[in-house]
Amino acid sequence: MKKTYKNVFKEGAIASEFIANSIAKHQSKTGIGAHNIFLGQVRADEIDGKSVAAIEYSAYEEMVNKKFHEIREATFEAFNLTCMHIYHSLGTVKTGEICLFVFVSSPRRKEVFKALEFVVEKIKAEVPVFGKEVFEDETHQWKVNS
Repeated sequence: MKKTYKNVFKEGAIASEFIANSIAKHQSKTGIGAHNIFLGQVRADEIDGKSVAAIEYSAYEEMVNKKFHEIREATFEAFNLTCMHIYHSLGTVKTGEICLFVFVSSPRRKEVFKALEFVVEKIKAEVPVFGKEVFEDETHQWKVNS
């Protein structure tokens, strides 16, 4: 079966309709037996008595796309996947909204669990997407991934 992938930036939050449509498009791929998804949501963290209202994401897209390519290649080499899609927000994403959508598919269920954790950990550790936490009082600070 042909392996497919997609790495795309989305302006603003990733809509639930987009996520649902992405899943629905895979129903015709009958060699797939399992899917797994990760949805990263902006938290309303409280820092120094102030609540995060949104995160403004920015990136040097060429560098990020290169890193996504490396992660994709390593993932397909390590796991028996059919499809892998990574969507990351750029611009402002409010608390409660989705900023990262990772979707993996395989003929077998065990592969999708291991592969998804591998991909998400690599993204968080290696991909140079920067988040500026914007507080309710409109002050901000740069986010540190944890």
